[in-house]
Amino acid sequence: MKVATAAYNLDWLDSWAQYEDKLDRWVSEAAGQGAELLVFPEYGAMELSTLDGADVAGDLERSIRAVSDRMEDVHNLHTRLAQAHKIYILGASAPVNDGFRRPVNRAAFYAPGGGCDHQDKQIMTRFEREEWDIAPGGPLKLFDTELGKIGVLICYDGEFPLLGRALQEADLILVPSCTEALSGYWRVRIGAMSRALENQCVTVMASLVGNNDWSEAVDKNTGTGGVFGPPDKGFPQTGVLAEGTLNQPGWVFADVDLSAIANVRADGHVLNRTHWHEQLPRAETVIISPLS
Repeated sequence: MKVATAAYNLDWLDSWAQYEDKLDRWVSEAAGQGAELLVFPEYGAMELSTLDGADVAGDLERSIRAVSDRMEDVHNLHTRLAQAHKIYILGASAPVNDGFRRPVNRAAFYAPGGGCDHQDKQIMTRFEREEWDIAPGGPLKLFDTELGKIGVLICYDGEFPLLGRALQEADLILVPSCTEALSGYWRVRIGAMSRALENQCVTVMASLVGNNDWSEAVDKNTGTGGVFGPPDKGFPQTGVLAEGTLNQPGWVFADVDLSAIANVRADGHVLNRTHWHEQLPRAETVIISPLS
């Protein structure tokens, strides 16, 4: 299959039609290149707050609520695009009110047949906890698709190996991200590459890019798209299948061969996924050994 992962820049929107046109262009471009799976980044939906004006877009709490209120229209748009192009789309994540105490960070996953499900972020960053007051959402899910089994670890979630291990049956793990600084981008990228190594699978990282003076939430963003696998048989020796140019908006494309994933899991130079359980008893006890 061919996957397309976005380095996505936010725009100031004066109308809903402008947003529809933008998403149509992005999706049409990727589908036109033969992509069957499209991945948008974390908090890419925050540009929708501009539809309610500068006062709302510039206020953290009001912008969160404004974006959440647009989710039904966003759902309908992405459903139409996925069906029209016969592709899978992981939509940009958004703060969503859904009966929780506080909004959750949710990425919706759209199928070409019209189906839709979602993945909520599990572990909040400091900014989400201390400033946004975004809450952890529902459990991890494994999506069984025509392209294989697919999991989603939203940004910070990708830095936690046990969350990755919970998705050990996934052929692909999608990692939509939003990082302010270069160091944040590399934290998520290192996490994504580590999950690919541990699970002997492919991880697909999308990034928000660009500066937005109108927003308190997503004012500075650094990153690019990347597709990673285990540096082993059937994969590049660096583990990097594809990567974009830092902070340059656009799609990054990669061909992913499910048989290569199956082969490296069965007969790789190393078998991290199979040998995972061997570390557990050895990690239970650490002996303190004085050394002078």
